[in-house]
Amino acid sequence: MIRLTSDIWVSAYLTRLRLVNIQAFVVARGDATAGAVLVKLNTLDDKGRVFQRSFDMTTGARNWIELIAGDEPELDAAITRQRSYDPDLWVIEVEDRAGRHLLGEPGLSE
Repeated sequence: MIRLTSDIWVSAYLTRLRLVNIQAFVVARGDATAGAVLVKLNTLDDKGRVFQRSFDMTTGARNWIELIAGDEPELDAAITRQRSYDPDLWVIEVEDRAGRHLLGEPGLSE
């Protein structure tokens, strides 16, 4: 199975969000080819969730899972810790009061 590079996936994700009027931006650029991606969902009420892609060793499936949910300072601290372990990590912030992030949409879970 051919996998997209991280920079192409991020670009496609931002485009998909823009098409349905969901605001999003790159907070931190990671490795263009193989950097992991974190998605911070900011619901604009000082709360949110952070998602990371997970690999299921049993099935080989790649799914988005919730890394943390809570107050925005907690989310930012968790992201800072993750970036200290992995400087190649991308961080995308999605801002949507309704909590939409589209990560379960076809083509984005790959």
